[in-house]
Amino acid sequence: MKSGSILKHGLIILSLFGLIFLLHNITNRENWKYHTVSAMYKFQDRIFCSHLGQPPSPEEELEERDILDSIAWPQPPWSAAPPALCRTSDPARSLFTIVPSQNGRRRYVGDQLEVLVHLHDFEGRPKRYGGDFLLARLHSPEYKAGVAGQVLDHKNGLYSARFPLLWEGSAQVEVTMVHSSEAVAVLRRLREKRPDRVYFVSLFRLGLHSETTVCNVCLPRDQGPLCNYTDPYSGEPWYCYKPKMLGCDARINHAKGGYLKNVITNKEALLFQSDVNVKVPIHASTTDTINVLPFRKESGSPKTDPVKMATSGYYYQDSWRPLGGVPMRQFDGASAIAQCLTNKVVYMYGDSTVRQWFEYLLNALPDMKEFNLQTPKKVGPLMAVDSTHNILLKYRCHGPPIRFSTVTASELRYIANELDGLAGGPNTVVALSIWSHFSTFPAEVYVRRLRHIRKAVARLLDRAPGTAVAVRTANPQALEGDVSLYNSDWFSLQLDAVLRAVFKGLDVMLVDAWQMCVAHRQPHHLHPPTAIVKNMVDMMLSYVCRDGAGNNV
Repeated sequence: MKSGSILKHGLIILSLFGLIFLLHNITNRENWKYHTVSAMYKFQDRIFCSHLGQPPSPEEELEERDILDSIAWPQPPWSAAPPALCRTSDPARSLFTIVPSQNGRRRYVGDQLEVLVHLHDFEGRPKRYGGDFLLARLHSPEYKAGVAGQVLDHKNGLYSARFPLLWEGSAQVEVTMVHSSEAVAVLRRLREKRPDRVYFVSLFRLGLHSETTVCNVCLPRDQGPLCNYTDPYSGEPWYCYKPKMLGCDARINHAKGGYLKNVITNKEALLFQSDVNVKVPIHASTTDTINVLPFRKESGSPKTDPVKMATSGYYYQDSWRPLGGVPMRQFDGASAIAQCLTNKVVYMYGDSTVRQWFEYLLNALPDMKEFNLQTPKKVGPLMAVDSTHNILLKYRCHGPPIRFSTVTASELRYIANELDGLAGGPNTVVALSIWSHFSTFPAEVYVRRLRHIRKAVARLLDRAPGTAVAVRTANPQALEGDVSLYNSDWFSLQLDAVLRAVFKGLDVMLVDAWQMCVAHRQPHHLHPPTAIVKNMVDMMLSYVCRDGAGNNV
């Protein structure tokens, strides 16, 4: 009886201890966010740790400086707080005017159209400095045609938008103010000083005990000891706060923690109002429409070189027509796609915008069957096989920072390392898209990541010259609510310019997602609609099968 009583009391005590331990663990998991995020607010006045990672060579330092200089944005005349809202750019009171053609002549295909944009503030006064972020498009709904305009900032409140005239008929000018110059100044400060405004977390677990801590490219060391997950091959830095009761090797996964709020003042928040001063159209002073006549043979070569205007292509009947480079082919049927990709392995690395390509091909090829790898559909990795045509599709997300829900630690791979593991060759296709998840970081972080990827691509092409590599650029998106503070089109535009500079001169296909989205009639979206995705994939396939394989529809 006595021994049974002792055993009984021992079981009760053990159960109570287990219950206390479980409650403590749950409390830790529920309250981690308050403590760790509160600590992150102290990060706002610190200098970002741009020195982390492998030091660049002198040539890379020079390249980085040139790239950063190339994306420099006009600075406003004030250095402290922005002016009152009434003194900032107001798209509703701003106007654009179509510049008359020379000597009042008619306009023909091959000419250039110029539009002059006058920015005014909320009290109707002309702006006297530049830095506003504008987008321009010339389009014809009747023909489902469109081309992106090239915007020139005269830095005095005036802007020029220029378009090559590429099709005949009626065409309409559309000018949009994405952000005022005052808002861009706020975004620039957030990018340089608040890279923590999107924060990441990792779960650590050992047996029944688990803890969650904040992770990022750089973390303040005075908030606690760090776990160093810097990649040993590429040198890409990544850190997490060390759990209180577990070791760094107990890390289970990676996930987006959330978005920090109150990162701007109430006065600055007035610069980011939907339907007021974020992505709002600017109207024409008189007419916004022109009529374009057919190209005149007697006039000789076109007066406008679209390539020199940095126009990569345009839409006609919803079909993208590139200007220069690889001729575009339409892969409208499954047989055309299958013929092009027969006996090929297609590797897709990056964010969700290249995952769209995987999903498009999966749906476009009826013989393609997806393997169930027991991974989340929006995270991956994903794999599909068309055994009839011997086609293999694989998708894998890029390494941190990545704002997916949850990625297991073992699946966190850097693109450069994955590329170094490929044999490559004529039957290998690589598609890359890496941009959106870097919008909250200083440009140096993105330059470093792309530099590692470029080196890996160069090594791949050196050992397997027949490998086809396509790189997808950034694209604009909808900017409702406070999206601008984390994923503004201004951030994306800067990343787009960096990507083009880093991959310039390399034997890869650059799929111009930016202009393909700006020129299209569909509204902007982080994940473009299928009509645009089809054109992107067709552009990639045109490059993959530029030797004539596949159906030329």
